Amino acid sequence: MDLAHMLMEQLGGGALSSIGGRIGADEDTTGSALSAAIPLLISGLARNAAEPQGAESLHQALAEDHDGSVLDDLGGFLSDPEAANGAGILGHVLGAKQPAVTRELASGTGLDAGQVGQVLRIAAPLVMGALGRQQKAEGLDTTGLAALLGGQEQQAHASNPDLMGMLTGLLDADKDGSPLDEIAGLAGKFLQDK
Repeated sequence: MDLAHMLMEQLGGGALSSIGGRIGADEDTTGSALSAAIPLLISGLARNAAEPQGAESLHQALAEDHDGSVLDDLGGFLSDPEAANGAGILGHVLGAKQPAVTRELASGTGLDAGQVGQVLRIAAPLVMGALGRQQKAEGLDTTGLAALLGGQEQQAHASNPDLMGMLTGLLDADKDGSPLDEIAGLAGKFLQDK
């Protein structure tokens, strides 16, 4: 199952309009931004979970706070998305790279950095909810969770070859140990080419 695709399907129609209204963008632009942000967040989580300590922290966070119920009441979530602490999740997933990721996504989507920040803060709890639901449904331990995320990252590559396919050799172009700035730059390039 492709989590990114599943989330985008769940957001179809009313939810996308609602997010667009909240950030001040049309539905197409909002959809493009989310379709870049969701695989980006899944990739970031996969890379964090590749380390045993990261997998353990994520497993615990999903078990305690992200059971998937956010997906059962999208309307309620979207009426007050800040309550779901997307900013805190982004801090864990992107860390110091968050401003760079936000800037790069903004340059590729036609949204400003503030709007992209809102998109990321809305996407983060949804991604965590989808993961938490999978973890619970499949009874995943930390190893299983890391494997699930690795598979999701591969699916993101398969379903977004233009966006993600180039990443393998370019994941860490500046050799700082974090691929996220390069992922965001490629997301921006992909969205400009569409």
